[in-house]
Amino acid sequence: MAAPTAARALRAVPRIRPVPEAPRHLHTTPACLKTRAARVRVGKGDKPVTYEQAHPPHYIAHRKGWLSLHTGNLAEEPGAAERAVEDAFLRRFFYGTFPGVLADEVVLKRRANLLVVCLVLARGLPPAKLYFLVGYAETLLSHFYKCPVRLELQTVPAKVVYKYL
Repeated sequence: MAAPTAARALRAVPRIRPVPEAPRHLHTTPACLKTRAARVRVGKGDKPVTYEQAHPPHYIAHRKGWLSLHTGNLAEEPGAAERAVEDAFLRRFFYGTFPGVLADEVVLKRRANLLVVCLVLARGLPPAKLYFLVGYAETLLSHFYKCPVRLELQTVPAKVVYKYL
């Protein structure tokens, strides 16, 4: 009985037919070097841009620095994804806490258990309100992250313009 079932199984397997030889061609296309992410488009020369915006992303660590300094991206370090989410939350928190006053990007530095946030603010708020917001942000974030948070502020008369594009 084993012989008829084996014969049926061999008949059920499709037969492999050789593919007729066809010429193989190499298809090439020109390189499409149109990276537009995180770049400011050049206009008529009336658009003010900061130093961070003026340089494209491939100049990070050459002409401009990292906006988030921590050791999470080293080899085999756990928690890199959590730090990226925390960085996004902190940036949104500071854009909401200091509305329209941030003159440049938020720089986050993690040193051991300490979180240092560097801000450049335009002088658009009265000093009493600014001191209140600084204390509010430090206290709230310290309780939220369960680590000391320190804000390093610098105020400028207006937004710093590096050049016009």
